[in-house]
Amino acid sequence: MDTQKVWLVTGASKGLGLTLVKRLLAEGHSVAATSRNKSELQKAVGEESSTFLPLEVDLINENSVQQAVSKSIEKFGKLDVVVNNAGYGQLGTLEELTDQESRQNFDTNVFGSLNIIRASMPHLRHQGSGNIINIASIGGLSGDFPGWGIYCATKFAVVGFTEALAAEVKEFGVNATVVYPGYFRTDFLTGGSLRTPENEIAEYTTARQLQKAHEQDINGNQPGDPEKAAAAMMELAAMENPPVHLVLGSDAFQMANSKLNALQNEISDFRTLSISTDY
Repeated sequence: MDTQKVWLVTGASKGLGLTLVKRLLAEGHSVAATSRNKSELQKAVGEESSTFLPLEVDLINENSVQQAVSKSIEKFGKLDVVVNNAGYGQLGTLEELTDQESRQNFDTNVFGSLNIIRASMPHLRHQGSGNIINIASIGGLSGDFPGWGIYCATKFAVVGFTEALAAEVKEFGVNATVVYPGYFRTDFLTGGSLRTPENEIAEYTTARQLQKAHEQDINGNQPGDPEKAAAAMMELAAMENPPVHLVLGSDAFQMANSKLNALQNEISDFRTLSISTDY
């Protein structure tokens, strides 16, 4: 059986996306990779080749996304694995962030991925196989991060539509998985991947402290190895029956279990009130 696959990876010029693309190419897979800036992507990975197709794509523009998927199919003949990795972090409390700041984060983190899914699913459905891997965050399972509410909300949305997608496409032989990374040692907490609120409110001291911790203390000291995350996603794509949910990182694993235990306890504590509403 041919184990070399055709991958489409968004947000490939930095972070986990870049690490994944480099590893895929090194191991003989074919990769169509997207970025907002094609030259930046080529500088990071290399020029177009028989196994690499760099694409400049505006993920919130349906025509741009459709053209990218079409070019990928035209070059490689098929798609096997689609990785929705593109996204950015938006800091700021719910009161601080403007409507525009909030919507822009949803546009990229949520609607950009939906555009990719909408464009690629006809090909996966017709060939009767494929994997869609949506990169969320442990912040898509636990929103207990002051000043990260909108970002967490976008990732909760990714979790929700991935669960639905997995149920919808199962009959076509297509799998969907949502990945919850913890803290990985990439440039996510620097540069254009993390945005701060335009209008900070001084009274939100807890949010400011957490913001400072991410920018100064956590950045550069993340426990996760991006190379191992890439290897894990490749292993995921090779599974006959991949999970719908995959937590990545020991920190994320611990936070996930803490959230699930807390949720179970809270639901149980208020059982009487919960079931009091039936006829």
